[in-house]
Amino acid sequence: MFGLGTLFYSILFFVNGIAVLSEDRFLNRIGWSATKQTQNPQTQASPFGDYSTLGASSGGSDGALTGVKSRLINLISATRTLLRFPLIAINIIIILYDIILG
Repeated sequence: MFGLGTLFYSILFFVNGIAVLSEDRFLNRIGWSATKQTQNPQTQASPFGDYSTLGASSGGSDGALTGVKSRLINLISATRTLLRFPLIAINIIIILYDIILG
């Protein structure tokens, strides 16, 4: 049945999945890298400025998607950075719990 333990395991698996995403192998390929990429010199800049790099834009569906995308990139980066050692400890505790109590 579905209980709090199953919910806890599901959240733990999801956070572990986010934490192990490789930025070089996966996130760069889909354009979700936390590092800024240099602009191609052959592309021309807009005379009105580049508003695609802003976190949240006022109006327009593209600006809303850019804001959500940048927030998800920051969430993935923060999860990989801040939860690295707590996840190791929690995973060790869960593994020992499953080994001892089955």
